[in-house]
Amino acid sequence: TGSHLAEADSQTEWTDVQKKIIPWKNSTPSLDLETAFQDRAAKLGKSNSRLIVVASLIDKPTNLGGLCRTSEIFGASALVVGSLHYIQDKQFQHLSVSAEQWLPLVEVKPSQLVDYLQQKKTEGYTIIGVEQTAKSFDLTEYCFPEKSLLLLGNEHEGIPANLIHHLDVCVEIPQQGIIRSLNVHVSGALLIWEYTRQQVIKQKQQQ
Repeated sequence: TGSHLAEADSQTEWTDVQKKIIPWKNSTPSLDLETAFQDRAAKLGKSNSRLIVVASLIDKPTNLGGLCRTSEIFGASALVVGSLHYIQDKQFQHLSVSAEQWLPLVEVKPSQLVDYLQQKKTEGYTIIGVEQTAKSFDLTEYCFPEKSLLLLGNEHEGIPANLIHHLDVCVEIPQQGIIRSLNVHVSGALLIWEYTRQQVIKQKQQQ
């Protein structure tokens, strides 16, 4: 939020993130991001999701465009990218099919991720890494908290060790084939869908 950013400004760099919420180009810059999420959900008739998808480590515009499309379709509250310049890339636009016009995009450079993740923890988010580790939870057995932040790894290196230490949990996708890695957009899409599925079930049980 604006107050959080002001307090952290002297200590961190990620406070310079740009907030790109296209449906409200003319809204005040100080608009609280959480309020924007709620407003967006109400205007578009979508669930008031609290899933943040962090793709700052991803390099390929095609993967980012696909994630943007998937995140928008399933009502994620925001997609975090390493640079907003990606949205001008034709490959990104080809895969996103205009989803960037309806999904809040936030710029957080890879070097700013540690501070960003710590900030989100203070806001009550559980930091979830898509990674295979000795203590990873099987996706089929993991229950997503309402306020979930999904950190996706780089196409080649995955999630670096310095960020692994800041994760609350790692979740892995059960696999049966010989090839042991999925495309990062596919991995992200599977977790985004599972979060959405669980939240839909929860909402139905509360009705």
